[in-house]
Amino acid sequence: MVLIQRSGYVDLVQGGVIDVAISPQQATISALLTHVRRADIVNVSSLRRGAAEAIEAIAHGDESTSKVVGRAVGDIKLPPGTTIGAIVRGEEVLIAHDRTVIEQDDHVVMFLVDKKYVPDVETLFQPSPFFL
Repeated sequence: MVLIQRSGYVDLVQGGVIDVAISPQQATISALLTHVRRADIVNVSSLRRGAAEAIEAIAHGDESTSKVVGRAVGDIKLPPGTTIGAIVRGEEVLIAHDRTVIEQDDHVVMFLVDKKYVPDVETLFQPSPFFL
């Protein structure tokens, strides 16, 4: 493990003799992004020097109050360049497929190649105002 001060070096050193490279700047940005995102976004990682993001969101509501709960991954209209990679359901990690149905309280891990679509993803995970 090595601490890297210049974030541009992270990609260069990781994978050789060094197994993990940590950039304080990237860790701080990811922690801040978690707090400024809407919906129930519990984890954010800035990727590709801030151009892309990995987001973990919790699905709330039911089929009538949520745009994702009770729907198969393939039926959800995701923004361009957005992929649902995994779903954490309790202690189980599911690799997301088109037929995988998202349930209430699932943690959904998504990758966005363009962070300009983050607001669209946040909107997907906000239940309607009638959800209590």
